Amino acid sequence: MEKTAKDAISLVTRQTNAVFRNREPWQIVAITATSVLSTVWLWNLLNQDETIWARTKKRLFKWVRIIPSVRNRIDSELAKTEENFKNDILKSTKGLDYLLKLPYEGKKTTEILTELDRYLALGSYNWKDGKVSGAVYNFDEEVIDLLTKVYAKTMLTNPLHADLFPGVCKMEAEVIRMTATLFNGDAEACGTMTTGGTESILMACKAYRDYAREIHGITKPNMVIATTAHSAFDKGAKYLNIFVKTVPVNPETTQVDIKKMEKAINKNTVMLVGSVPNFPYGTVDNIQAIAALGLKYNIPVHVDACLGGFVIVFMKRAGYQLRPFDFSVKGVTSISADPHKYGYTPKGSSVILYSNKKYRHHQFTVTTDWPGGVYGSPTVNGSRAGANIATCWATMIHYGEDGYTETTKRVIDTCRYIERGLRKIKGIFIYGTPATSVIALGSKDFDIYRLSDSLCKLGWNLNALQFPSGIHICVTLMHTKNGLADKFLDDVKENVAELMKNPTKPIEGKMAIYGVAQTLPDRSIVGEFTRRYLDSTYYTPVPSIKGN
Repeated sequence: MEKTAKDAISLVTRQTNAVFRNREPWQIVAITATSVLSTVWLWNLLNQDETIWARTKKRLFKWVRIIPSVRNRIDSELAKTEENFKNDILKSTKGLDYLLKLPYEGKKTTEILTELDRYLALGSYNWKDGKVSGAVYNFDEEVIDLLTKVYAKTMLTNPLHADLFPGVCKMEAEVIRMTATLFNGDAEACGTMTTGGTESILMACKAYRDYAREIHGITKPNMVIATTAHSAFDKGAKYLNIFVKTVPVNPETTQVDIKKMEKAINKNTVMLVGSVPNFPYGTVDNIQAIAALGLKYNIPVHVDACLGGFVIVFMKRAGYQLRPFDFSVKGVTSISADPHKYGYTPKGSSVILYSNKKYRHHQFTVTTDWPGGVYGSPTVNGSRAGANIATCWATMIHYGEDGYTETTKRVIDTCRYIERGLRKIKGIFIYGTPATSVIALGSKDFDIYRLSDSLCKLGWNLNALQFPSGIHICVTLMHTKNGLADKFLDDVKENVAELMKNPTKPIEGKMAIYGVAQTLPDRSIVGEFTRRYLDSTYYTPVPSIKGN
């Protein structure tokens, strides 16, 4: 064995000497430098998180779009779509003037409130009738009256100035502690309030990126998430320069594939993510298995409970069981949950929790050398609305454990009732087994978006899903009104029966965009369509510019 190794080394030495024989010194240096740089380039090419095929495909699409005929066709379609978006906005605001500059004289209170009512009356849906999926989770006049008074008293407060508003800081601390207790956090559990689930997720991404950089020296971080994880993780990755490694889900259970998740982990992985439940299907990932991976590879594990957090913590008391998912599971290091969903607080309140302050410290942003003084802020915002904290605090102590248990039972009972009814309807199926309050539908017989379109015309507003095509209803307290669940089931049954008469008919109208979008291999084009839609939501007429 030793002789074979010596022979190999001798052979390499002779071949190397042969390459450089009769070479000038500058040539030897050039060849050596080129070889080293080429090796480094090849190593970096092969060891990026994104696959060579994915990078090649992106570059190929980019080159194809340079071709004039292709570019012109795309621009033409984008222009048409943009015009359609604009027309939709004009239709929804028909009869109303746009304010393009400040009024010369301020308007009176009665005028402002009248105009406000006109603005709030816009739209095609009456969300108060309970036909909207998610979006609005409760409408209780008594709670609204309470929160209006709380907001009025605290609307000018700002917890950034803790010395001026210590009471607001106390309320935030109490919200954090109460929520941590609900999720079985111990004395070390901590966190902050944020403006919503997206910011909570963004803060977890920042904390783990910075923690991994300081503790483990990771400079090219990645996170491992399921394809069903909320898009806020992708947003956080874009903001914070973290690569996202997505893992497929089991097509039957719609839960993340644990074996493939483990396979995706590498030395640069800074966080693992599980959803309780996920947004598309309302199913729950196996948090115990994900946490076990976190412990095995010494990687923090985040549980995204933004959607159903204030349902899942009360389900056991309400008579429903879930597998352990919170800080009682060893290896879970953070949880995000939104009180402004099933906690029924006003929009603008979410909570990010950590198992230990060492993670929260990396969420904080601290500037020590600014001429304005030492500056520290816990979340994205510097100044924060103290009223959002106060109304969240007031709502939580208004409902209490008994109140939340009662509302949870009503929501889950209604969800299970709707699920049983839907499973009896021929022509549609349900994705996975809904664990909380979301039910996702698909069809093997007709385009499911046709059902969404039909229900839309009856006042129902459901969420469209893709890859694969589907729609879902997020059951809220609004859906627990007497007769509403039966009305939904009847409408679905009648419309499915009608669609089954001509199942191959293609989808038309707005929902057709979803079908077309899924067939486009160049996802950047879909992105451009989406940007045009977002542009349209900021539409105002072009103001006339008067000459001097």
